[in-house]
Amino acid sequence: MTAAYAFTDYRSQGQTIPYVLVDIATPPTGGLNLFNLYVALSWSSGRSTIHLLCDFDEGLFKKCHCLELLAEDDRLKN
Repeated sequence: MTAAYAFTDYRSQGQTIPYVLVDIATPPTGGLNLFNLYVALSWSSGRSTIHLLCDFDEGLFKKCHCLELLAEDDRLKN
């Protein structure tokens, strides 16, 4: 048995973790978007230290951002 520590993508923001195991499977409730994926995959110190726990829908990376979020981002920039 190996001890481990887990936390949500929001809890990890701003941290760099040497080795990251990421589960980006579709959650039972809610969903994933590009912001969630960015946060989950950007924890690590490099591409070689990310390990995915299971297969995932590659279409997640081809989606566009939610139009409401893009509009809010534009509003905040002005």
